[in-house]
Amino acid sequence: MIQHKELPKTYDPASVEPRWAKEWAQNPLRPELNAHKGKGPFTIVIPPPNVTGSLHLGHALDNTLIDILIRFKRMQGYQALYLPGTDHAGITTQVLVERELAQEGLSRHDLGRERFLERVWAFKEKNGGTILHQLKRLGASCDWSRERFTMDPGLSRAVRRAFIEYYHQGLAYRGKRIVNWDPIAQTVVSDLEVNVEPTPGQLYTLAYPLEGGGEIQVATVRPETIFADVAIAVNPADERYRHLVGQRARIPLTQRYIPILADEAVLMDFGTGALKITPAHDPTDFEIGQRHGLEMPSVIDLNGCLTGERVPERFRGLERFEARQKVVAALEEEGYLRQVQDYTIALGYSDRTKAPIEPLLLEQWFVRMKPVAEKVLRGLDKGEMRLVPQRWEKVNRDWLENIKDWAIARQLWWGHQIPAWYDEEGNVYVPDPSNPDLDCDQDPRYAHLKLRRDPDVFDTWFSSALWPFSTLGWPDETEDLQTFYPTDVLVTGYDILFFWVARMQMSGYQFTGRAPFHTVVLHGLYLDAKGQKMSKSKGNGIDPLELVEQYGADACRFAWAYLATGGQDIRHDPRRYEQGRNFANKLYNAARFVLLSRQDFQPKQDTPTLADRWITSRLQRGIGEISEAYEAFDFGRAARLVYELVWSEFCDWYLEAAKPALREGNQATLRTLEASLATLLKLLHPIMPFLTSELYQALSGDPLQLALQDWPQAGARDLEAEKAFETLQATISATRNLRAELGLSPQTTIQVALEGPGAGLVMENLALFRFLSRAEARLGRLERALAQVTPSTTVYLQPEGDLQAFLERQRKRLAELRRLVEQSQKKLANPGFVERADPAIVQAERERLAENQAQLERIQQNLARLESH
Repeated sequence: MIQHKELPKTYDPASVEPRWAKEWAQNPLRPELNAHKGKGPFTIVIPPPNVTGSLHLGHALDNTLIDILIRFKRMQGYQALYLPGTDHAGITTQVLVERELAQEGLSRHDLGRERFLERVWAFKEKNGGTILHQLKRLGASCDWSRERFTMDPGLSRAVRRAFIEYYHQGLAYRGKRIVNWDPIAQTVVSDLEVNVEPTPGQLYTLAYPLEGGGEIQVATVRPETIFADVAIAVNPADERYRHLVGQRARIPLTQRYIPILADEAVLMDFGTGALKITPAHDPTDFEIGQRHGLEMPSVIDLNGCLTGERVPERFRGLERFEARQKVVAALEEEGYLRQVQDYTIALGYSDRTKAPIEPLLLEQWFVRMKPVAEKVLRGLDKGEMRLVPQRWEKVNRDWLENIKDWAIARQLWWGHQIPAWYDEEGNVYVPDPSNPDLDCDQDPRYAHLKLRRDPDVFDTWFSSALWPFSTLGWPDETEDLQTFYPTDVLVTGYDILFFWVARMQMSGYQFTGRAPFHTVVLHGLYLDAKGQKMSKSKGNGIDPLELVEQYGADACRFAWAYLATGGQDIRHDPRRYEQGRNFANKLYNAARFVLLSRQDFQPKQDTPTLADRWITSRLQRGIGEISEAYEAFDFGRAARLVYELVWSEFCDWYLEAAKPALREGNQATLRTLEASLATLLKLLHPIMPFLTSELYQALSGDPLQLALQDWPQAGARDLEAEKAFETLQATISATRNLRAELGLSPQTTIQVALEGPGAGLVMENLALFRFLSRAEARLGRLERALAQVTPSTTVYLQPEGDLQAFLERQRKRLAELRRLVEQSQKKLANPGFVERADPAIVQAERERLAENQAQLERIQQNLARLESH
């Protein structure tokens, strides 16, 4: 445990935060520490970051929100488990290692599979876990003793078991289908890993000579694939081509004839309304080909080059985009090119390598997802899972209802190798569920066969789909699985709702029969100040650890919580980091004041003051509201509520109000001061754990750190004290405003008159009023005076000296304010300014307008009073 040192005069996060980070890393806040409280478990599994990745603002936001929730639940007494771990990131990691090998003039094939995997493991040991180390610096209170990795033996065993169960239930199958091929990574990628982007291209209109004379024109964006054409399709309702159905046309640049057929999938308003059918290179064409029993030849290989006997020799071996140029040139030269138009193509790019995807017809492993998705939909119908914000529930359902089979194989070496074997005739062998750990080539039943193992590995998401239960020991019935599964809440970005969340939902129901979590909290994406997604290529990325160095981890956590509202995308706002840093300093100075107030304190009385009663009551309200915000996953509201309670009510009002009572030796005030600070530290701890832990230890001397203290429970409120103190506050604020209106120094004692139902209460607390407002007060009404009206009192202050000179200054100020207001209104009425300027600048202009309008109104009211007498 960290030993307490006397608090220095100024707060330095760099001297406090690393000590606590080290404490939580070396002595993890394990769920067992709360076992004696009897509240049961509360589990969140980390969205596993890539093992070779480094922290970005999305990770920082995500894990801060998780940690806020975990720390809150831990203090409520739950056995809170925040389970950490990393994903092996199949494609990304393999690409990085292959890039490293290329610099040495080697490829993975030069090493062979075994030596290549040794190289990847070495790379992982050297570079892996970076994000988890960085998360420790942010204060993530994970149980680091339970850290998992998707390639750990236990998790690898879970992946194997899942596939075996899918296979023997008839859900996993091997078939020939159109898949998304990444020619750079040399692997299939799922539909979810393809980013479809509008890309400038051309639409080519080609003439296909008809067998009996004449031609039919076909529009295509991929003329290089004409050699794989097996038909031309038209819509059966298209009168332009009805007479051609059943005839044949010749593929340009070849002597091959193909039939013209009718199919309702053809869009009559695309191009010419006649579609060339290339089933091996287009998903729609593949479905048409299946319906009409067409052959499916392929003319593009795994490197994205033209290949095969159907391709004229002059084009063979050309890369697909180079081939397009040369095929178009040949089509034009030989008279087949009728038109070229600029056209925006919806082109798919690999999320991993950014290379254009090549749709290819390949034999792959798939999982039938429809029966699995139906289990999730039934669970959603029963209310076994909910999504926050609720609007994502429909999106979740729509995807599950329209789900397609999942291509689970990847042509990589890094990952979980598929446990399937083939004999010389191509028959498939998969281990028996009764003995899933026995490889087929070791199974005595197949000793007479020459078996080879499938070289492919599973899609990375196949293993992470099992994460909520594989990390707890599944398929074995471990103590952790029995205790902590199902998990409680999943916190993640909405952008991986389909990649990961839905797949975990399906895997949970499929393999455990239960929902993997009861609540999914989806937060927005972290964008730059202009609302653009951050990326290295754009040069707008921000390293969270640089922000930590500049502001402190607590200040950053405060900013991320403050900005996380309603699952909306988050725009980077430096003001929130500054606000967090200022907040930390304010709280630190307040705590130092409390600690210094203890020194040489001489108790002389023990009677709670109005201020003591007020802050105690306000804390009861704060406990209820802040707890409710945490429970509702409304992290932004929780941050705002605790900020207001600490800054405005405790620091700005109560600390000042406590000073006279402390000087008089009022023991009740000192006790209230200490208890209030302790409560505030607890309420703020989930958001700003470092500073609150440090201050709580200094305040309490309790060897049990703040993270393991009990969450405050709301008691009865003292509404009478709240109302009375609010009257006092309003009167003091009105007095201060009048002083500012006259430009009087805060040190100058002024004379005010009070009128109204609350005036008597102020006079009963005159000593406190004097101290906080530096004003003497009497009951009564002044005619020729400035006035400020509150709900229960009117405060009058008479200007001293030459009244006409004062009025002239006010009239000049009024004219200036009118000019400023008009200037701001013109700016904000200009769409160019509102839409193009930095949002922070626009907001600042709005705030400036509101402030100037309020001042203008006050001066007008006072001038009216003074000029009417």
